[in-house]
Amino acid sequence: MIKVESFDFSNKIKFNEALAIRKQVFVIEQGIDENLEYDGYDSESKHYVAYFSNVPIGTARWRNTETGIKFERFAVLSEYRNKNIGKLILCEALKDTVKLNKTIYLNAQITAVNFYLKNKFVKVGDYFLEAEIKHIKMEYKK
Repeated sequence: MIKVESFDFSNKIKFNEALAIRKQVFVIEQGIDENLEYDGYDSESKHYVAYFSNVPIGTARWRNTETGIKFERFAVLSEYRNKNIGKLILCEALKDTVKLNKTIYLNAQITAVNFYLKNKFVKVGDYFLEAEIKHIKMEYKK
């Protein structure tokens, strides 16, 4: 059974589980510099961890910005990808944020664009490089 739990930065056990997933996916697999990955916004973000049989397998966070709510750090361990884990995490984050009546946006890696398109996000603007990976801004359209 898969469950998704939300928490804030003060829950160090869950936060460390999220960090371990992010390190595996972003730092080890994608080669992103740890200084870029750990950007200082974790303390002001709402976090999520997905569990399969109590094993942490996916994570994400969101935070308030000047232009709305920014979804970030969506990551699922490789052996659990393409099993709707990302969608479960996204649905939890949307459930918590849609009611705030703000623009919801993210910077999607090129490999994740179709996933977000299938989940009511639209492309905004042009592609750009972030951490040397091609991204595009996307906004949620209810």
